[in-house]
Amino acid sequence: MLRRLTAEGHSVIFISHKLYEVLEIADRITVIRRGKVVGERSPSETSEEDLAELMVGREVSLTVDRGTSKPAGVVLKVEELHARDDRGHEVVRGVDLEVRAGEILGIAGVAGNGQDELVEALIGLRRPTAGRVTLDDIDITGRGSRAIYGAGVAFVPADSHRFGIILSFPLTDNLILTSYHRAPYARGILRDDEAIRRTAEERIEAFDIRTPSADVPAATLSGGNQQKVIVAREFARDLRLLVLDQPTRGLDVGSIEFIHRQAIAKRDAGTAILLVSAELDEVLELSDRIAVMYRGEIVGVFDGRTADKNDVGLLMATGGRERAADDAGGTAA
Repeated sequence: MLRRLTAEGHSVIFISHKLYEVLEIADRITVIRRGKVVGERSPSETSEEDLAELMVGREVSLTVDRGTSKPAGVVLKVEELHARDDRGHEVVRGVDLEVRAGEILGIAGVAGNGQDELVEALIGLRRPTAGRVTLDDIDITGRGSRAIYGAGVAFVPADSHRFGIILSFPLTDNLILTSYHRAPYARGILRDDEAIRRTAEERIEAFDIRTPSADVPAATLSGGNQQKVIVAREFARDLRLLVLDQPTRGLDVGSIEFIHRQAIAKRDAGTAILLVSAELDEVLELSDRIAVMYRGEIVGVFDGRTADKNDVGLLMATGGRERAADDAGGTAA
């Protein structure tokens, strides 16, 4: 459509964080960093690495060195889990999966195949209709989100404005939003503002959150820095399970690189990580194991190091129907 518009004489300004899209579509590329033009390129004379360096102001690694995982015991176990969406339709249909300490299990799937409802059922935002969820052999099925958080679970949501931050609140409050009711931030019904500020400033520095101060509302930050606020809050605790739902959606390459490195560091510290992403490249790059979700079911599991992108993508798109049809000597519906 864009090519047809330009062929008809229209001018198109295309804005994207996805470098491969820009390289494929654009006739000229302008890079903006912190409100200023920092470079212009022709697609035939540049690369993703060159554009990323211009965007961030330093050399950026587009692939994370994930090293070698050392999985230990099962932390999260999901058995025959069923859940319905807001319209009452069953969209999670008998999901079975395990996530071990010190590994990243990636769930790959086209958006709308039950991933959102699965995540919500796991972290206490949606009540399952059947099945069982255990954390370290403790049944947490149907528990509320506060109880699940208190058991050592953290959550980086896909919809950060709905589930992750309160835009009108200052960073001091957003950075302790899931633990404001516990020590050292509270003594009974009283807040300890000094402890809250100290924690906020430590997390701002540790996670490189670009902000003039800890007192500004979260709404004043860029999308990437808003996501860093959530990551700083959730990653800073001692965790048993970390659920990442589309953790880098809409972010620039610098923020993506940072979050990926933090996830690997958390895995290496022994945390079990469940990664849900519609970006197949992200799943392939980070995951030690990959489970493909199709129409509410897990239809295949791959080793993250040997998984073939085409095989995973085909299973995401067809749920294995094409392979079954070939085996039967027929064609896919």
